[in-house]
Amino acid sequence: MTQRTKQPVSVLVVIYTAALHVLLLERADHPGYWQSVTGSRDGEESLPETALREVREETGIDAACFQLTDWQQQNEYEIYPHWRHRYPPGVTRNTEHVFGLQLPHPVPVTLSPREHLDLQWLSWRKAADKVFSPSNRAAILQLPEKVQHG
Repeated sequence: MTQRTKQPVSVLVVIYTAALHVLLLERADHPGYWQSVTGSRDGEESLPETALREVREETGIDAACFQLTDWQQQNEYEIYPHWRHRYPPGVTRNTEHVFGLQLPHPVPVTLSPREHLDLQWLSWRKAADKVFSPSNRAAILQLPEKVQHG
């Protein structure tokens, strides 16, 4: 079975509570790598549709029941060499679009075992220190401002 290549357009969805606790997921393909929900756009879906789908696939949470916000931020970065095989030949850069999903409190999460090994709800400062991605860290560090100013 041939795996489809990914589009170099993705979403980063920081899932957090009003008390600024952040959900982090541990990657199955890289134990010890913690992150927020991420994923590439499928076909012609809109970026909010990508965010909703990825949250549902990776956590079981129906993001449409909560406050999903497009932060109107884009990060362009070099795709880690060990993940480039997932993209079309010659693609080395990805554009990531940042979203926030505010929940009233931590909710039950159902992990996708092929994608993630574990989860943690951490304070925003601890979560920012734990993630491996610089863009994920930067997004988490913005949470107090995002919640305060909506």
